[in-house]
Amino acid sequence: MANLWISNSYAKINLGLNVLEKLEKGYHAIETGFCFIEWSDRFEVKPGRMHLEMSDPKIPVDDSNLIVKAIKLLQQEAGLKDEYNIKVEKNIPAGAGLGGGSSNAATTLRMMNKVANLGLSQQDLLNLGRKLGADVPFFIKGTPGFATGLGDEIEELDLQPDAWIVSVFPNIESSTAEAYQMCEPKPEPEFSLRNLLMEEEPEEWRYLLENDLEKAVFPRHHLVGNLKDQFYEFGAEYASMSGSGSSVFGVFKQDFVAINAYESFHKLGFPANLTRPKFKPDLGIYLKDE
Repeated sequence: MANLWISNSYAKINLGLNVLEKLEKGYHAIETGFCFIEWSDRFEVKPGRMHLEMSDPKIPVDDSNLIVKAIKLLQQEAGLKDEYNIKVEKNIPAGAGLGGGSSNAATTLRMMNKVANLGLSQQDLLNLGRKLGADVPFFIKGTPGFATGLGDEIEELDLQPDAWIVSVFPNIESSTAEAYQMCEPKPEPEFSLRNLLMEEEPEEWRYLLENDLEKAVFPRHHLVGNLKDQFYEFGAEYASMSGSGSSVFGVFKQDFVAINAYESFHKLGFPANLTRPKFKPDLGIYLKDE
């Protein structure tokens, strides 16, 4: 009987996003709040010929896939020798600004470390994660936080809203590179984003909290801006695009208002997710006998 290991890979949203300056090689200095939503992919790992299977046939399983990159990094730098069969049930939409690829990379690093007994510390995993993507360390830690630098310097802060979050994917992908390219950096934001997130209630965020990338994305993808307006019509305290888009989320105080919005978006044909107040992702890696 082969051992089968399972774990979930969760998505994130950005609570505010300030683009502070353009750096070289297309990078940007940013600050943003990260928290989790209940949208997740499911990983199954078992010993066998090294093979990656994604439930969504549109997602490539070649060297461009962050899961494959994570495996190769572990082979080069952490002595991973054994081979595994990795199966991923993809639920988090791609090109959505929800960090699905980075989350998958982090889950791969954590799972392989445990399954193959690589003996890496969390710091080792964070260092490897940085080589795969700026927000991979956030997913390795698995706690909400305030990110600065390229988005990879993370201060753990309890930013998980004590409110319902509805996230919606408009069935269009938004290019991260393009969004940043078209964005005008603001070296000195009007308000301290960290203070806003720590001290103000979500109903105040509407007037104070901005995602600087919206200005670059809305003119090219009108539907994304329309969804944000729709959230306010449905009674959201606060609504915003997540990351570089294209997903949009709304924060709701009352469960029935959130559930109504979630169901309405579903009926309109948009993939959507409903996240409970103070949600904590379960990053456990569980062994099942096949």
